[in-house]
Formats: sequence, structure tokens, C-alpha cells
Amino acid sequence: MGSESDMERILFSESDIAKRVSDLAAEISADLSSGADGVVFVGVATGAFLFIADLVRRIHAPITIDFIRAESYGSGTESCGEVRISCDLKVDVTGKHVVLVEDIVDTGKTLSHLISYLKKKGVSSVSVCALLDKPSRRKVEVKLVGSGKFYSGFECPDYFVVGYGMDYAELYRNLPYVGILKSEMYTK
Repeated sequence: MGSESDMERILFSESDIAKRVSDLAAEISADLSSGADGVVFVGVATGAFLFIADLVRRIHAPITIDFIRAESYGSGTESCGEVRISCDLKVDVTGKHVVLVEDIVDTGKTLSHLISYLKKKGVSSVSVCALLDKPSRRKVEVKLVGSGKFYSGFECPDYFVVGYGMDYAELYRNLPYVGILKSEMYTK
């Protein structure tokens, strides 16, 4: 399991992703050069691990990196709607600008929960950098903190996608592209 034959089709190729990650990094680097002090990139584990690794290697500013784990999917294809933080930050983010790096923004519930959580920790601002954005599925308005910005890699149609860190039942994360998983792979 975990091959191209499990895909309906490839939505974003490895080269599409590499180009877009470079563009996002350049945009964020330019914004950070305008004086942001104490910047922490926080990857939302586990889905964003490949994305954040590729992104931060292209950021031209001094940054700190950490991870937080928030769970709302389990092993299904739909968010259960209840978000819990199962692994907290190690870095103190008080007074810092946080760039929250997400694999995909779907309903917005997990992201809103994380932003609220970071706000309670005393961050000065929160930006979001999402590889994929599914605005058609949004149920919660995402409210950034302070001078935060929303950086979006690709708008994603309403399909169940895997690859480049995203999974179904912990599989497919290692694929170098984002593909639409065949429904028979998750409706057995």
C-alpha cells in the first residue's frame, strides 16, 4: 500500500510543490525582513513535517522551530470536530511572532483552536502558512492574531488528499506529491 496506483490522480506534483514552497518562503522572508523579532515556526504534527522542513530551509531570517500535535481526525477521512493537543510546544512563545505551519486547512476548527491556544500563551502575533486550503469546507472563520498573515500554497478542491506529509490511517505521508486517494482505499 502507499503507491501511485492507490491514487485517483495526482493533484499537485513534486515540482509544483517545490516551486510553490520556494515562492511562499520568499514571501515570508520578505515580510520577516521588515523587523519581526523573535519568530517561531510551529509545525502542526504530523502532517506538516515535510512542508515545514522544505519551507524553513528557504527562510532567510533567524528563526526558531518547534512542533505541536493537535488531533481531530483519528484514522478516518473526516474531522471529528473535537480538537485536542496531544504534544505541546517546548519553546516559550510569549511575546513572539508565531508562523503556524499546517498541511491543510479544512473546516478551520483545528487551526482556530491552535490560534486561540497560542494567544493564551501570550504570542504577539500569529501567521498561518498552509500548504493546502479548502475554503469550500470552512465552518469556522480563522482569526489571526496581531499583524499575522495567511499564506496559502494551493487552493484544494473538496477531495480526500494524501501525500507530502498527509495521510490516511498513517499511510501515504512519504509520497512526494499530493494525490486524490481512490475512495475504495478508505471505504473497505
